[in-house]
Amino acid sequence: MSALRLGSLNAAAAPLRPIVLAMAVLLVACGQGDKKAEGAPAKAGGGMPAPEVGVVVATPGDIGLVTELPGRLEASRVAEVRARAAGILQRRLFKEGSDVKAGQPLFAIDPAPYQATYQSAQAQVLRAQAAVTRTTEVAKRYEPLVAANAISKQDYADAVAARVQAEADLAVAKAAVQTAKISLDYAAVTSPISGRIGRALVTEGALVGQGEATPLAVVQQINPLYVNFTQSASDALRLRRAMESGTLKRAGSGDGASVRVVLEDGSTYALPGKLLFSDLTVDQTTGQITLRAEVPNPKGDLLPGLYVRVQVEQAQASNAIAVPQQAVTRSETGNTLTVVGEGGKLEKRQVKITAGQNNRWIVTEGLKAGEQVMVDGFQKLQMLPPGTPVKAVPWQPPGQAPAPAASAAAPAAAPKQ
Repeated sequence: MSALRLGSLNAAAAPLRPIVLAMAVLLVACGQGDKKAEGAPAKAGGGMPAPEVGVVVATPGDIGLVTELPGRLEASRVAEVRARAAGILQRRLFKEGSDVKAGQPLFAIDPAPYQATYQSAQAQVLRAQAAVTRTTEVAKRYEPLVAANAISKQDYADAVAARVQAEADLAVAKAAVQTAKISLDYAAVTSPISGRIGRALVTEGALVGQGEATPLAVVQQINPLYVNFTQSASDALRLRRAMESGTLKRAGSGDGASVRVVLEDGSTYALPGKLLFSDLTVDQTTGQITLRAEVPNPKGDLLPGLYVRVQVEQAQASNAIAVPQQAVTRSETGNTLTVVGEGGKLEKRQVKITAGQNNRWIVTEGLKAGEQVMVDGFQKLQMLPPGTPVKAVPWQPPGQAPAPAASAAAPAAAPKQ
């Protein structure tokens, strides 16, 4: 009975089998089509976009090599005002801390004793002149008498000798007048140079110049000022050899390299100076050589003795390129950097570095004008396979405003209404 029923069911389902199989095939085909549709965009889109890296464009030119060294300011001329005449100081004729001119009276010492000496010397001159007149007349009268044998030749010779003696006494008297005049002038103390005078070292009523020249004040010329600073002898020698070989060229005319003064608060003095000379000897204890520069100081803003930093441009690198220091990898085998080429391909480049300044290395060999040097974005490349192309964008130093968007950038989508 059961076999009869199963047979009848199979017979009834036989006409439906082709329809069921067709539907199964159609469902499998639809599933495979969906999978292909899901995989299609991945192949068409090309994966993740190229990572952006910051670059700078290599621009060659003449770059001044600036070295910053410690130094101190010094007055260009210093004069100690001393009492050259002994006596009581009567008056101070200047304002402390003011500017004075050469020859300006500063102090007045009691001139009475020197005035008396001067007048006495003048009287001695008058006495000597009278003696010269008297002896000259005697010699004139004796001259015709000795020719007529009216007097002896000895008397005439004595008269001539007396005249010569009187003339010598007159010369001594005139010298005494000049000496007395000098001592009298010393009683009025004047400034030997033009400059700024400090505080008075003595007060009115003090006895000065007794036994030694008493210091009274100090006058300093502070326009211009000198700035003395030191440099390592090895650095100076290396710089000189580079200039002799032609790698570097001397800055300025002769030794007149440009100098900038940086004050203690970090500000830069507005007026530039010039290098005057380098010392010929090296300090045996420090291995340093001393250099001196001249700095204008018309307003008196700088003061002698002030500690400063000196930025001196002693040489220039010709046809050199300055790149940020973070773009260069320094090792025992050499200096390398990364250049972004066509198609965003990266290339390691060996370069030659001359010096560094302002957080930049001066590259003299290994780069060409217009090449893009990679500065930022190295960490992004560590997560990507080697040879991944990159997109170069202008690098902005820290602390600066970002560059404006490029004109080729796609505009933002407009909001839907």
